[in-house]
Amino acid sequence: MPDAATGQDSAAGQDATAALEKVLASLAYLLTRSQAHDRQAQRAGVTAARSDIYLLLALEGSGGISRIGDLATRLLVESPHVTRQIVTLQAQGLVERTHDTQDRRARQVAITAQGRALLTRLREANQASLREALQNTDEEQITATVAVLHQIIEHFAPRIRGRADPGDPSARDGLTTAHSTPTPSSPAPSVADSSART
Repeated sequence: MPDAATGQDSAAGQDATAALEKVLASLAYLLTRSQAHDRQAQRAGVTAARSDIYLLLALEGSGGISRIGDLATRLLVESPHVTRQIVTLQAQGLVERTHDTQDRRARQVAITAQGRALLTRLREANQASLREALQNTDEEQITATVAVLHQIIEHFAPRIRGRADPGDPSARDGLTTAHSTPTPSSPAPSVADSSART
């Protein structure tokens, strides 16, 4: 005879998972609206496009320097797409091309001080929005939420990249896709900006 308590726990777990799925779907929708990025970027005094911000974040997550192919892997796009973005970012002084120390024939891309300053401004604006949205939320709840979101990222990112190891640090460090889940330190548009919900 099934344990009634166990059955109730299982149903509660399914309900919680269903609720989480709905929240993540809503969050992904809000974060991928162009208005969300534009208004948050304006607040930070940043003019770079959303895709350029993601590239800069991926580059920063790679230690500040990377080959174009490695950046493309992190961003889940093709190398020619990253190459075109690099041309634009280099013209703005946000990145620079350097020689690969391991192979002088190869070239790498490095984020500049100006590029880091841009990410800092956007990150500070996002953190301010998050603090406003979470002002009545306990620190323990925020910490638990961050842990759950990291677990989800670590599960899905390697599958999207075609990697078998869910413990690969690159699955969570510098992960910047169109549907990435931002943390207080990730410069993605913040849903705390109520004007982005239009």
